[in-house]
Amino acid sequence: MAHEIRIIAGGLAVDANLNDTETAGAIAAALPIKASANTWGDEIYFGIPVDAGLEDGREVVELGALGYWPPGRAFCIFFGRTPASQGDEIRPASAVTVIGRVSGDPTVFKQVKSGAQITIEITG
Repeated sequence: MAHEIRIIAGGLAVDANLNDTETAGAIAAALPIKASANTWGDEIYFGIPVDAGLEDGREVVELGALGYWPPGRAFCIFFGRTPASQGDEIRPASAVTVIGRVSGDPTVFKQVKSGAQITIEITG
């Protein structure tokens, strides 16, 4: 079952959708989550209280993808190139489970600095 969520960070409130993967369901069940943002290129990531394996892992993702990175038990927001990217691709540090996507323009996350407080909550 898909879930509508809101990501609040650095003065932004951005709507997004979680997909119907098992991992996204586990994350939805753990919401709300509050954490401190880390940045890696044009990616925000932060640890969450969900421990899941890789589900249909992707080594390259689309702009606006939301991912779960099993090695760090981390929620990831992809809004551009990372240090691992080659050319214009968006490449996580290693494979992620794509758990959803940002609604609207994901590049607004460029405003969020490392250390910013971030909250994810269910809206629908």
